[in-house]
Amino acid sequence: MPTNVSLLRYTEQGIRNVKEGPARLDAAKKAFKAAGGELKQFFLLMGHYDMLVVWDAPDDETAGKIILALGSLGNVRTESFRAFPEAEFRKLIAGLP
Repeated sequence: MPTNVSLLRYTEQGIRNVKEGPARLDAAKKAFKAAGGELKQFFLLMGHYDMLVVWDAPDDETAGKIILALGSLGNVRTESFRAFPEAEFRKLIAGLP
């Protein structure tokens, strides 16, 4: 399943209700699972971004739906990337001419 990484920043609404964060994280994990994906890792960050999540989705369409649904709640803004784990990196490099 393709791996993705998202950097998140709280919106004004999200930081105002930050104490709801653990419950929102639990709800996000359930939403990822319901969509056929998995939220694999969560990190609170210090700096320009507030959080980082590593997650899987079966395909790009599902990944887009998951991120749009998350953003539509109004608590975070996301910047997401397709990520290639080490095994995939090695396979890609091995296939170069």
